Amino acid sequence: MNKLNSLFLFAGLASATLVLPSMASMIPGVALASAHAEQGEQKTKRVPALRDKVYSQLARAQKMADDGDVAGGLAALDSVKERSSSMNAYEKAMMYNFYGFIYYNENRLPEAIKAFEQVVAEDAIPESLQLSTLFSLAQLSMANEDYQGSVAYLNRWDKVNTKPKPDSYYVLKSQAFYQMNKYDDALGAINTAITLAEKDGKTPKENWLVLQRALYYSLQQPEMVVSVLEKMIALYNKPEYWVQLSGMYGEVGREKDQLDTIEAAYQQGYLKTKGDLRNLAQIYMFNGLPYKAAKVMKQAQAKGVVEDNVKNNAFIAEAYVQAKEERKAIGFFEKAAAAEQSGIYDQRLAEVYINLEQFSEAADAAREALDKGGLDFESNAYVALGMAQFNLQNFDASILAFEQAEKHKRSERLAQQWIKYVKNEKLHAETLKQALL
Repeated sequence: MNKLNSLFLFAGLASATLVLPSMASMIPGVALASAHAEQGEQKTKRVPALRDKVYSQLARAQKMADDGDVAGGLAALDSVKERSSSMNAYEKAMMYNFYGFIYYNENRLPEAIKAFEQVVAEDAIPESLQLSTLFSLAQLSMANEDYQGSVAYLNRWDKVNTKPKPDSYYVLKSQAFYQMNKYDDALGAINTAITLAEKDGKTPKENWLVLQRALYYSLQQPEMVVSVLEKMIALYNKPEYWVQLSGMYGEVGREKDQLDTIEAAYQQGYLKTKGDLRNLAQIYMFNGLPYKAAKVMKQAQAKGVVEDNVKNNAFIAEAYVQAKEERKAIGFFEKAAAAEQSGIYDQRLAEVYINLEQFSEAADAAREALDKGGLDFESNAYVALGMAQFNLQNFDASILAFEQAEKHKRSERLAQQWIKYVKNEKLHAETLKQALL
Protein backbone atom coordinates (compact mmCIF):
# COMPACT_ATOMS: atom_id res chain seq x y z
CA MET A 1 0.00 0.00 0.00
CA ASN A 2 1.22 3.47 -0.88
CA LYS A 3 2.29 5.03 2.41
CA LEU A 4 1.02 8.44 1.36
CA ASN A 5 -2.50 6.98 1.38
CA SER A 6 -2.07 4.97 4.58
CA LEU A 7 -3.68 5.52 7.98
CA PHE A 8 -0.21 6.19 9.35
CA LEU A 9 -0.49 9.62 7.76
CA PHE A 10 -3.86 10.03 9.52
CA ALA A 11 -5.36 10.21 6.00
CA GLY A 12 -5.63 13.27 3.78
CA LEU A 13 -2.31 13.16 1.93
CA ALA A 14 -2.24 12.14 -1.71
CA SER A 15 0.78 11.56 -3.89
CA ALA A 16 2.01 14.39 -6.05
CA THR A 17 -0.42 15.80 -8.59
CA LEU A 18 1.08 16.12 -12.03
CA VAL A 19 0.91 19.68 -13.30
CA LEU A 20 1.07 19.83 -17.08
CA PRO A 21 -0.20 22.43 -19.56
CA SER A 22 -3.29 21.49 -21.54
CA MET A 23 -2.95 20.02 -24.99
CA ALA A 24 -4.92 22.96 -26.35
CA SER A 25 -2.18 25.38 -25.30
CA MET A 26 0.69 23.44 -26.76
CA ILE A 27 1.11 24.83 -30.28
CA PRO A 28 0.93 28.56 -29.46
CA GLY A 29 3.28 27.96 -26.56
CA VAL A 30 5.77 26.28 -28.86
CA ALA A 31 5.91 29.22 -31.25
CA LEU A 32 6.37 31.69 -28.43
CA ALA A 33 9.02 29.58 -26.74
CA SER A 34 10.97 29.30 -29.97
CA ALA A 35 10.86 33.01 -30.61
CA HIS A 36 11.83 33.80 -27.06
CA ALA A 37 14.71 31.35 -27.20
CA GLU A 38 16.04 32.88 -30.38
CA GLN A 39 15.93 36.31 -28.75
CA GLY A 40 18.40 35.28 -26.09
CA GLU A 41 16.80 33.01 -23.46
CA GLN A 42 19.43 30.41 -24.27
CA LYS A 43 22.73 32.22 -24.06
CA THR A 44 24.93 29.15 -24.35
CA LYS A 45 23.20 27.43 -27.27
CA ARG A 46 21.06 28.34 -30.23
CA VAL A 47 17.59 26.76 -30.37
CA PRO A 48 16.34 25.93 -33.90
CA ALA A 49 12.86 27.11 -34.90
CA LEU A 50 9.76 24.98 -35.29
CA ARG A 51 8.95 24.98 -39.01
CA ASP A 52 5.42 25.57 -40.29
CA LYS A 53 5.21 22.12 -41.88
CA VAL A 54 5.97 20.34 -38.61
CA TYR A 55 3.76 22.80 -36.76
CA SER A 56 0.75 21.86 -38.90
CA GLN A 57 1.36 18.13 -38.44
CA LEU A 58 1.59 18.47 -34.67
CA ALA A 59 -1.50 20.68 -34.67
CA ARG A 60 -3.38 17.96 -36.55
CA ALA A 61 -2.36 15.34 -34.00
CA GLN A 62 -3.34 17.69 -31.19
CA LYS A 63 -6.82 18.30 -32.64
CA MET A 64 -7.49 14.58 -33.08
CA ALA A 65 -6.47 13.89 -29.48
CA ASP A 66 -8.55 16.83 -28.20
CA ASP A 67 -11.56 15.49 -30.11
CA GLY A 68 -11.19 12.11 -28.37
CA ASP A 69 -9.51 10.22 -31.21
CA VAL A 70 -6.46 9.16 -29.23
CA ALA A 71 -5.52 6.36 -31.60
CA GLY A 72 -5.73 8.78 -34.51
CA GLY A 73 -3.60 11.34 -32.68
CA LEU A 74 -0.92 8.74 -31.96
CA ALA A 75 -1.05 7.53 -35.58
CA ALA A 76 -0.53 11.10 -36.75
CA LEU A 77 2.47 11.44 -34.48
CA ASP A 78 3.81 8.09 -35.73
CA SER A 79 3.58 9.49 -39.26
CA VAL A 80 5.61 12.53 -38.17
CA LYS A 81 8.11 10.28 -36.43
CA GLU A 82 8.74 8.33 -39.64
CA ARG A 83 10.25 11.49 -41.11
CA SER A 84 12.14 12.49 -37.97
CA SER A 85 15.49 12.17 -39.74
CA SER A 86 14.69 15.45 -41.49
CA MET A 87 13.61 17.21 -38.29
CA ASN A 88 15.78 19.41 -36.09
CA ALA A 89 16.32 18.75 -32.37
CA TYR A 90 13.62 21.15 -31.24
CA GLU A 91 11.04 19.64 -33.57
CA LYS A 92 11.87 16.14 -32.32
CA ALA A 93 11.58 17.31 -28.73
CA MET A 94 8.15 18.79 -29.38
CA MET A 95 7.02 15.63 -31.14
CA TYR A 96 7.98 13.52 -28.11
CA ASN A 97 6.37 16.13 -25.88
CA PHE A 98 3.07 15.48 -27.65
CA TYR A 99 3.53 11.74 -27.26
CA GLY A 100 4.07 12.28 -23.55
CA PHE A 101 0.91 14.32 -23.13
CA ILE A 102 -1.26 11.81 -24.93
CA TYR A 103 0.16 8.87 -22.97
CA TYR A 104 -0.26 10.79 -19.71
CA ASN A 105 -3.89 11.62 -20.48
CA GLU A 106 -4.45 7.91 -21.11
CA ASN A 107 -2.79 7.06 -17.78
CA ARG A 108 -0.03 5.17 -19.58
CA LEU A 109 2.61 6.47 -17.22
CA PRO A 110 5.62 4.33 -18.22
CA GLU A 111 5.14 5.33 -21.87
CA ALA A 112 4.63 8.96 -20.90
CA ILE A 113 7.88 8.91 -18.90
CA LYS A 114 9.75 7.34 -21.80
CA ALA A 115 8.43 10.01 -24.19
CA PHE A 116 9.32 12.92 -21.89
CA GLU A 117 12.79 11.44 -21.41
CA GLN A 118 13.21 11.73 -25.15
CA VAL A 119 12.36 15.42 -24.88
CA VAL A 120 15.18 16.23 -22.44
CA ALA A 121 17.53 13.93 -24.35
CA GLU A 122 17.56 16.56 -27.12
CA ASP A 123 20.23 19.16 -26.46
CA ALA A 124 18.98 22.13 -28.45
CA ILE A 125 15.77 22.94 -26.62
CA PRO A 126 14.75 26.01 -24.61
CA GLU A 127 15.70 26.00 -20.98
CA SER A 128 12.05 26.58 -20.05
CA LEU A 129 11.04 23.37 -21.86
CA GLN A 130 13.88 21.44 -20.26
CA LEU A 131 12.89 22.65 -16.79
CA SER A 132 9.16 21.97 -17.20
CA THR A 133 9.80 18.52 -18.66
CA LEU A 134 12.23 17.49 -15.92
CA PHE A 135 9.73 18.58 -13.30
CA SER A 136 6.97 16.68 -15.06
CA LEU A 137 9.21 13.62 -15.12
CA ALA A 138 9.76 13.96 -11.37
CA GLN A 139 5.99 14.11 -10.83
CA LEU A 140 5.30 11.20 -13.18
CA SER A 141 7.95 9.08 -11.47
CA MET A 142 6.33 9.87 -8.14
CA ALA A 143 2.93 8.81 -9.48
CA ASN A 144 4.54 5.66 -10.88
CA GLU A 145 6.05 4.89 -7.43
CA ASP A 146 9.60 5.38 -8.67
CA TYR A 147 10.61 7.59 -5.75
CA GLN A 148 14.34 7.42 -6.32
CA GLY A 149 13.77 8.39 -9.94
CA SER A 150 11.64 11.33 -8.82
CA VAL A 151 14.47 12.64 -6.63
CA ALA A 152 16.96 12.13 -9.46
CA TYR A 153 14.86 14.20 -11.87
CA LEU A 154 14.48 16.94 -9.28
CA ASN A 155 18.25 17.02 -8.84
CA ARG A 156 18.68 17.34 -12.61
CA TRP A 157 16.09 20.12 -12.60
CA ASP A 158 18.02 21.88 -9.83
CA LYS A 159 21.22 21.84 -11.89
CA VAL A 160 19.47 23.61 -14.78
CA ASN A 161 17.36 25.99 -12.74
CA THR A 162 18.80 29.45 -11.99
CA LYS A 163 15.83 30.97 -10.19
CA PRO A 164 14.60 30.52 -6.59
CA LYS A 165 13.07 27.09 -6.09
CA PRO A 166 9.27 27.02 -5.77
CA ASP A 167 7.64 25.38 -2.78
CA SER A 168 6.34 22.61 -5.09
CA TYR A 169 9.94 21.46 -5.57
CA TYR A 170 10.44 20.95 -1.85
CA VAL A 171 7.03 19.33 -1.36
CA LEU A 172 7.57 16.79 -4.14
CA LYS A 173 11.05 16.01 -2.90
CA SER A 174 9.75 15.57 0.64
CA GLN A 175 7.05 13.16 -0.52
CA ALA A 176 9.61 11.11 -2.43
CA PHE A 177 12.00 11.00 0.52
CA TYR A 178 9.15 9.97 2.80
CA GLN A 179 8.34 7.04 0.56
CA MET A 180 12.02 6.06 0.66
CA ASN A 181 11.94 6.15 4.49
CA LYS A 182 14.43 9.03 4.48
CA TYR A 183 12.47 10.90 7.10
CA ASP A 184 15.11 13.46 8.06
CA ASP A 185 15.61 14.51 4.43
CA ALA A 186 11.85 14.57 3.91
CA LEU A 187 11.31 16.72 7.00
CA GLY A 188 13.96 19.20 5.94
CA ALA A 189 12.32 19.61 2.53
CA ILE A 190 8.74 20.04 3.77
CA ASN A 191 9.87 22.44 6.50
CA THR A 192 11.54 24.56 3.84
CA ALA A 193 8.36 24.60 1.74
CA ILE A 194 6.26 25.67 4.73
CA THR A 195 8.79 28.30 5.83
CA LEU A 196 8.92 29.80 2.32
CA ALA A 197 5.14 29.97 2.11
CA GLU A 198 4.78 31.61 5.52
CA LYS A 199 7.59 34.04 4.74
CA ASP A 200 5.62 35.16 1.68
CA GLY A 201 2.49 35.59 3.77
CA LYS A 202 0.84 32.45 2.37
CA THR A 203 -1.01 29.75 4.27
CA PRO A 204 0.73 26.36 4.06
CA LYS A 205 -1.38 23.86 2.15
CA GLU A 206 -3.17 21.32 4.27
CA ASN A 207 -1.46 18.28 2.76
CA TRP A 208 1.94 19.84 3.49
CA LEU A 209 1.04 19.95 7.18
CA VAL A 210 -0.31 16.41 7.00
CA LEU A 211 3.06 15.26 5.66
CA GLN A 212 4.99 17.33 8.22
CA ARG A 213 2.92 15.85 11.03
CA ALA A 214 3.48 12.30 9.76
CA LEU A 215 7.22 12.86 9.55
CA TYR A 216 7.47 14.18 13.10
CA TYR A 217 5.43 11.17 14.20
CA SER A 218 7.72 8.78 12.30
CA LEU A 219 10.75 10.46 13.89
CA GLN A 220 9.14 10.03 17.34
CA GLN A 221 8.89 13.73 18.08
CA PRO A 222 5.42 13.90 19.69
CA GLU A 223 5.81 17.47 20.95
CA MET A 224 6.31 18.62 17.35
CA VAL A 225 3.30 16.56 16.25
CA VAL A 226 1.28 18.49 18.82
CA SER A 227 2.59 21.80 17.46
CA VAL A 228 1.65 20.89 13.88
CA LEU A 229 -1.83 19.71 14.89
CA GLU A 230 -2.43 22.96 16.78
CA LYS A 231 -1.60 24.82 13.59
CA MET A 232 -3.83 22.54 11.51
CA ILE A 233 -6.79 23.24 13.79
CA ALA A 234 -6.15 26.97 13.61
CA LEU A 235 -5.95 26.91 9.81
CA TYR A 236 -8.32 24.12 8.76
CA ASN A 237 -10.41 23.23 11.83
CA LYS A 238 -11.37 19.71 10.80
CA PRO A 239 -13.02 17.34 13.33
CA GLU A 240 -10.36 14.65 12.96
CA TYR A 241 -7.61 17.10 13.89
CA TRP A 242 -9.31 17.84 17.22
CA VAL A 243 -9.48 14.12 17.97
CA GLN A 244 -5.87 13.57 16.95
CA LEU A 245 -4.65 16.56 18.98
CA SER A 246 -6.45 15.25 22.05
CA GLY A 247 -4.74 11.88 21.59
CA MET A 248 -1.33 13.50 21.22
CA TYR A 249 -1.87 15.64 24.33
CA GLY A 250 -2.43 12.38 26.19
CA GLU A 251 0.76 10.92 24.70
CA VAL A 252 2.89 13.83 25.92
CA GLY A 253 1.31 13.82 29.37
CA ARG A 254 -0.88 16.91 29.00
CA GLU A 255 -4.01 15.24 30.39
CA LYS A 256 -5.92 18.46 31.13
CA ASP A 257 -5.35 19.70 27.58
CA GLN A 258 -6.38 16.28 26.33
CA LEU A 259 -9.67 16.49 28.22
CA ASP A 260 -10.34 20.12 27.25
CA THR A 261 -9.68 19.41 23.57
CA ILE A 262 -11.77 16.26 23.26
CA GLU A 263 -14.60 17.92 25.22
CA ALA A 264 -14.47 20.97 22.95
CA ALA A 265 -14.67 18.68 19.93
CA TYR A 266 -17.70 16.94 21.45
CA GLN A 267 -19.46 20.22 22.16
CA GLN A 268 -18.93 21.28 18.55
CA GLY A 269 -20.54 18.08 17.32
CA TYR A 270 -17.30 16.73 15.88
CA LEU A 271 -17.43 13.34 17.62
CA LYS A 272 -19.75 11.08 15.66
CA THR A 273 -18.18 7.64 15.41
CA LYS A 274 -18.40 4.98 18.10
CA GLY A 275 -14.61 5.02 18.39
CA ASP A 276 -14.50 8.75 19.06
CA LEU A 277 -17.36 8.63 21.57
CA ARG A 278 -15.93 5.65 23.43
CA ASN A 279 -12.57 7.41 23.51
CA LEU A 280 -14.25 10.46 25.06
CA ALA A 281 -15.92 8.28 27.67
CA GLN A 282 -12.62 6.62 28.55
CA ILE A 283 -10.93 10.01 28.91
CA TYR A 284 -13.73 11.12 31.22
CA MET A 285 -13.16 7.98 33.31
CA PHE A 286 -9.42 8.57 33.41
CA ASN A 287 -9.97 12.13 34.61
CA GLY A 288 -12.34 11.12 37.38
CA LEU A 289 -15.57 12.07 35.60
CA PRO A 290 -17.41 8.72 35.54
CA TYR A 291 -20.92 10.20 35.42
CA LYS A 292 -20.07 12.08 32.21
CA ALA A 293 -18.55 8.88 30.83
CA ALA A 294 -21.75 6.95 31.50
CA LYS A 295 -23.89 9.74 30.05
CA VAL A 296 -21.90 9.91 26.80
CA MET A 297 -22.06 6.15 26.27
CA LYS A 298 -25.73 5.94 27.22
CA GLN A 299 -26.67 8.70 24.75
CA ALA A 300 -24.55 7.15 22.01
CA GLN A 301 -26.18 3.80 22.66
CA ALA A 302 -29.65 5.34 22.50
CA LYS A 303 -28.81 6.88 19.10
CA GLY A 304 -27.55 3.57 17.79
CA VAL A 305 -23.98 4.81 17.36
CA VAL A 306 -22.69 2.54 20.10
CA GLU A 307 -23.88 -1.06 20.20
CA ASP A 308 -26.18 -2.38 22.91
CA ASN A 309 -23.75 -5.18 23.79
CA VAL A 310 -22.08 -6.74 26.80
CA LYS A 311 -18.94 -4.63 26.65
CA ASN A 312 -20.69 -1.28 26.40
CA ASN A 313 -23.37 -2.09 28.98
CA ALA A 314 -20.70 -3.20 31.43
CA PHE A 315 -18.75 0.01 30.79
CA ILE A 316 -21.80 2.18 31.50
CA ALA A 317 -22.60 0.18 34.62
CA GLU A 318 -19.08 0.45 36.01
CA ALA A 319 -19.07 4.19 35.29
CA TYR A 320 -22.28 4.62 37.27
CA VAL A 321 -20.82 2.60 40.14
CA GLN A 322 -17.76 4.86 40.23
CA ALA A 323 -20.07 7.88 40.14
CA LYS A 324 -21.89 6.50 43.24
CA GLU A 325 -25.02 5.96 41.17
CA GLU A 326 -25.41 2.24 41.85
CA ARG A 327 -29.14 2.15 41.16
CA LYS A 328 -28.57 3.41 37.62
CA ALA A 329 -25.93 0.72 37.17
CA ILE A 330 -28.27 -2.18 37.91
CA GLY A 331 -30.13 -2.21 34.60
CA PHE A 332 -26.92 -2.16 32.59
CA PHE A 333 -25.33 -4.89 34.68
CA GLU A 334 -28.50 -6.97 34.21
CA LYS A 335 -28.32 -6.59 30.42
CA ALA A 336 -24.62 -7.44 30.43
CA ALA A 337 -25.20 -10.46 32.67
CA ALA A 338 -28.05 -11.76 30.52
CA ALA A 339 -25.86 -11.75 27.40
CA GLU A 340 -22.70 -13.09 29.09
CA GLN A 341 -22.12 -16.83 29.48
CA SER A 342 -19.87 -16.46 32.51
CA GLY A 343 -21.05 -15.11 35.85
CA ILE A 344 -18.76 -12.09 36.06
CA TYR A 345 -21.54 -9.50 35.74
CA ASP A 346 -23.90 -11.43 38.01
CA GLN A 347 -21.12 -11.19 40.59
CA ARG A 348 -20.88 -7.44 40.08
CA LEU A 349 -24.65 -7.22 40.45
CA ALA A 350 -24.43 -9.05 43.75
CA GLU A 351 -21.83 -6.57 45.00
CA VAL A 352 -23.94 -3.59 43.91
CA TYR A 353 -27.02 -5.03 45.60
CA ILE A 354 -24.99 -5.44 48.80
CA ASN A 355 -24.10 -1.75 48.71
CA LEU A 356 -27.78 -0.91 48.17
CA GLU A 357 -28.77 -3.23 51.03
CA GLN A 358 -30.95 -5.30 48.70
CA PHE A 359 -29.77 -8.54 50.27
CA SER A 360 -32.26 -10.96 48.76
CA GLU A 361 -31.38 -9.77 45.23
CA ALA A 362 -27.69 -9.90 46.16
CA ALA A 363 -27.97 -13.54 47.26
CA ASP A 364 -29.79 -14.48 44.02
CA ALA A 365 -27.19 -12.73 41.88
CA ALA A 366 -24.28 -14.33 43.76
CA ARG A 367 -25.78 -17.81 43.36
CA GLU A 368 -26.32 -17.14 39.63
CA ALA A 369 -22.69 -16.07 39.29
CA LEU A 370 -21.47 -19.25 40.97
CA ASP A 371 -23.80 -21.42 38.88
CA LYS A 372 -22.55 -19.89 35.62
CA GLY A 373 -18.91 -20.04 36.69
CA GLY A 374 -16.05 -18.64 34.67
CA LEU A 375 -15.24 -16.12 37.41
CA ASP A 376 -11.83 -14.53 37.70
CA PHE A 377 -12.21 -14.30 41.49
CA GLU A 378 -14.75 -16.86 42.61
CA SER A 379 -14.04 -16.01 46.23
CA ASN A 380 -15.67 -12.58 45.74
CA ALA A 381 -18.96 -14.21 44.83
CA TYR A 382 -18.84 -16.36 47.96
CA VAL A 383 -18.06 -13.32 50.09
CA ALA A 384 -21.03 -11.46 48.57
CA LEU A 385 -23.28 -14.46 49.14
CA GLY A 386 -22.07 -14.79 52.73
CA MET A 387 -22.73 -11.12 53.46
CA ALA A 388 -26.19 -11.27 51.87
CA GLN A 389 -27.16 -14.38 53.83
CA PHE A 390 -25.88 -12.84 57.05
CA ASN A 391 -28.03 -9.75 56.59
CA LEU A 392 -31.00 -12.00 55.83
CA GLN A 393 -30.34 -13.69 59.18
CA ASN A 394 -29.52 -16.94 57.37
CA PHE A 395 -26.51 -17.57 59.61
CA ASP A 396 -25.80 -21.18 58.66
CA ALA A 397 -25.98 -20.39 54.94
CA SER A 398 -23.72 -17.40 55.54
CA ILE A 399 -21.13 -19.52 57.35
CA LEU A 400 -21.18 -22.09 54.54
CA ALA A 401 -20.55 -19.38 51.97
CA PHE A 402 -17.67 -17.88 53.94
CA GLU A 403 -16.17 -21.35 54.43
CA GLN A 404 -16.04 -21.65 50.63
CA ALA A 405 -14.42 -18.23 50.43
CA GLU A 406 -11.90 -19.33 53.07
CA LYS A 407 -10.55 -21.93 50.65
CA HIS A 408 -9.21 -19.15 48.42
CA LYS A 409 -6.00 -17.52 49.55
CA ARG A 410 -7.19 -14.17 48.26
CA SER A 411 -10.09 -14.05 50.72
CA GLU A 412 -8.92 -16.48 53.40
CA ARG A 413 -8.30 -13.97 56.17
CA LEU A 414 -11.44 -11.94 55.45
CA ALA A 415 -13.55 -15.11 55.41
CA GLN A 416 -12.14 -16.25 58.74
CA GLN A 417 -13.03 -12.91 60.31
CA TRP A 418 -16.54 -13.11 58.93
CA ILE A 419 -17.02 -16.71 60.07
CA LYS A 420 -16.06 -15.73 63.61
CA TYR A 421 -18.34 -12.71 63.49
CA VAL A 422 -21.32 -14.64 62.04
CA LYS A 423 -20.98 -17.42 64.63
CA ASN A 424 -20.99 -14.84 67.43
CA GLU A 425 -24.05 -13.15 65.96
CA LYS A 426 -25.76 -16.50 65.54
CA LEU A 427 -25.05 -17.34 69.20
CA HIS A 428 -26.25 -13.92 70.26
CA ALA A 429 -29.46 -14.31 68.26
CA GLU A 430 -30.13 -17.75 69.69
CA THR A 431 -29.47 -16.54 73.25
CA LEU A 432 -31.82 -13.61 72.74
CA LYS A 433 -34.46 -15.93 71.32
CA GLN A 434 -34.20 -18.24 74.33
CA ALA A 435 -34.47 -15.32 76.68
CA LEU A 436 -37.72 -14.23 75.05
CA LEU A 437 -39.33 -17.67 75.44
